[in-house]
Amino acid sequence: MMEQQKLTNVKETLAFLAERFPKCFVLKGEVKPLKIGIFQDLATDVAETDVVSKRLLRMSLRHYTSGWKYLASVKEGSHRIDLQGNDGDKVEAEHAEHAAEQLAQSKKKAAQMREAQKPARKPSTKPARTSVPERAKRPKAAATSHKPKAPAQPKLKVAPIDQSGLKVGLKVSVKVGQQPMPATVTEVAKDGVFVQLNSGMTVKVQQQQLRVLLE
Repeated sequence: MMEQQKLTNVKETLAFLAERFPKCFVLKGEVKPLKIGIFQDLATDVAETDVVSKRLLRMSLRHYTSGWKYLASVKEGSHRIDLQGNDGDKVEAEHAEHAAEQLAQSKKKAAQMREAQKPARKPSTKPARTSVPERAKRPKAAATSHKPKAPAQPKLKVAPIDQSGLKVGLKVSVKVGQQPMPATVTEVAKDGVFVQLNSGMTVKVQQQQLRVLLE
C-alpha cells in the first residue's frame, strides 16, 4: 500500500487508485469499462483516507475514462465493473457509439497537434538546380562571355627598306609577334633600330623586321 500522503496531481492519484483497486483501475494491460456512478463509490471510499480532494479525484477519473485504451474498451455488450472488478451492467449501444466518436475525435485532434508542432520548413537560399535539358537550351557561354573579336586591321602597304633610307621619323611597319604594326623610327643604333608603336610603346628591333610604310 502506498504511503498515506496528500496527493497533488492526476498521475499520483491514478497510481494510488490502481494500487487500491487493482481489479478496477489498470494502468498497463487490459482496461474494462467502469460502472456508471463509480465516482460516488470512489468519493465515499477515498474520503476515509483523506489523501485526495474530490476535485482531484474527479479530474483523475475524467483523465482515465478519456484515454484511448479505455474508450476502445467501451463496446456494446461488454460488462462494466465496480471497484472490486465485479461484472455489472452491459454497455449499451448508444454509450458504445459515443465512446467510438470520442476516440475518433481524440485521435484526429492529436494528429492535428503533431502536425502543428512540426518545424516550418525554411525557404531554401540555394538557387534551384537546373536540369540538363534546361542547361542545353541556354545559349552557349562562348557567345556572351567572350569578348568580341577586334575588327581586322587593314592590310598595310609596305616596301623593303635599305640602310640608306633608314632614318629617324620614317614611317615603318614592324612585325611584333604575329601581326605587323605601324610605327615610327625614333633612333637608329649600331645594334638595332628603336621604333615607337602607335600605342606609344617603344621597342628595339632589327632592320630586317622593318618595312617602309607606303601612304
